[in-house]
Amino acid sequence: MPALLPEDPTLDEVRAFLAPELAAQAAFDGWNEKAVLAAAELAGVDTDLARLAFNEGPVDMIDAWFQAIDVQMAEKYSPEELAAMKVRQRIKALVEARLEALEPYREGLRRAVAILAAPPHLRRAAKMGWRAADKMWRLAGDTATDYNHYSKRTLLSGVYGSSISVFLDDESKDFAETRAFLDRRIENIMQFEKVKAKVTGRGGDRFSMARFVGRLRYRGA
Repeated sequence: MPALLPEDPTLDEVRAFLAPELAAQAAFDGWNEKAVLAAAELAGVDTDLARLAFNEGPVDMIDAWFQAIDVQMAEKYSPEELAAMKVRQRIKALVEARLEALEPYREGLRRAVAILAAPPHLRRAAKMGWRAADKMWRLAGDTATDYNHYSKRTLLSGVYGSSISVFLDDESKDFAETRAFLDRRIENIMQFEKVKAKVTGRGGDRFSMARFVGRLRYRGA
């Protein structure tokens, strides 16, 4: 949660301010108005203002929280720290930074994933996953604007989504199982990028992106 809410806040500022506490309350109350009111009371925010900020339903509440996670992830490492890492290390560090930010709210995340998995919300969920992947690649220094821009984000959003599934059920110390799973999936991405560069360099991309993402999601751990 941001340290202070401005004296005359915008609705976006209210959403960003309340999002972490809202995620905490959602673990008990679900992603609904009851959680919004509880979060507002705990944070000292006018309940009518909070209700107005989150008046478009649970998916918008979840979206606001994920945007707060974006900010928290971006603050984890300085540009200099990321620049000192190899690309593989940058992506791994950024995914792990997201998981660390989500960890205190794992039950709220579990409820959020259940909501986003409903057919009416799948398209919005995919956009959130793409946004997270785009943010991570940009922080990692990626400037691609061609096919590579889309392939990298498609692959990473698949890896991130599957890592979340493992993370939610991981009871190992320091989430060792999730970290090991993530290592393997990032290795898949790096191998794909190397081979793709060779094939594309010979005159065309011969890959089926859908088939490759499917292998990332369902290949044995």
